[in-house]
Amino acid sequence: MKSQIKLGRIFGIRIGLHYSWFLIAFLIVGSLIGQFRIHQGWSAATVLAMALATGILFFVSLLLHELSHSIFAKSHGVAVREITLFALGGISQIEKNPSRARDEFWMAFVGPLSSAVIGVVCWLLRHIAGAPSSPGYTMLSWLGYINVALAVFNMIPGYPLDGGRVLRAILWWRSGNVERSTRRAARVGQGVGGVFIGLGLLNFFMGAGLSGLWIAFIGWFLLQAAGESILEAGLTQTLRGTTVADVMTPDCSTVDGNLSVEEFVETKLLQTGDRFFLVMGQSGLAGLVTAHEVKTVNKARWPFTKVFDIMRPIDEIRVVQPETPLRTALEMMGRANVNQLPVMKDHHVRGVLTRARLLGFLHNRLELHH
Repeated sequence: MKSQIKLGRIFGIRIGLHYSWFLIAFLIVGSLIGQFRIHQGWSAATVLAMALATGILFFVSLLLHELSHSIFAKSHGVAVREITLFALGGISQIEKNPSRARDEFWMAFVGPLSSAVIGVVCWLLRHIAGAPSSPGYTMLSWLGYINVALAVFNMIPGYPLDGGRVLRAILWWRSGNVERSTRRAARVGQGVGGVFIGLGLLNFFMGAGLSGLWIAFIGWFLLQAAGESILEAGLTQTLRGTTVADVMTPDCSTVDGNLSVEEFVETKLLQTGDRFFLVMGQSGLAGLVTAHEVKTVNKARWPFTKVFDIMRPIDEIRVVQPETPLRTALEMMGRANVNQLPVMKDHHVRGVLTRARLLGFLHNRLELHH
């Protein structure tokens, strides 16, 4: 769930929107307009303005919920890539799980806690915002209710909801085995997702309309996310004890950096079918080049441009050593969004680890494991 629209940074964390956010924003504002219309003393302009203001403040509270997760993670040495608001709320792109059950518990629990605090504060402030029928009182009442409801919902023990992560932390603390705890919590999450789907469809056929389908959609999302978590736990167990040397390709395609881009395309890229090449210079490995770099150069300039000019320099490339744990290499690929990692030892190229070879290895290991 990546952001398509970047909003900026808070505490060094990128904040963005997924396109699906506009759907839920439209539905919430539309629902608020319908609710606020019952106030006969409000003009149409007041109804629209309060619906928009309440909707914006609701998404601010969602952002604060996710920020509480992310700030706690960063304070305990866990990197946070970004926060994305989407159709089902928000998600923090945390690069790895905490190393201790206690940290996992508090990192999960602090989100619902922040929502509950926001809700209670809104309820307390509404009494000084005016009469019960006033716009300020109505807005704060709704924000108080929705944030408390959000806190309660997120504490449902269905992984990967916050409550499911709390459950995993407790199971992890008792058993000492994080993979087994993840699988157990995720199976509970699958059960919760199945219940949501059943209830949503039942409500839909009983006349609830869109709200019933929305509950079913949330259940489907939980079911899928829990299934992926079970797969991730299996991958972690499969990768334990495996290093880059077990999977890397010892032979990798190279190209002289003095070659023109035109010669490189005609004699290397098109003829071999390889997707990437290590660029060699007088002192050894100089960088890496792929078809992506070639496409950045106008074709008319190919005969006059050297591979050295378009390559990604070695100091900008992530590299691994043969003894690097395979899970670490997989995480590096994900963070840097690259398809290959050169494998180096004592300043010499020993091979290359590709995403395709890594996925093939994982597929075979998982298939044999099951």
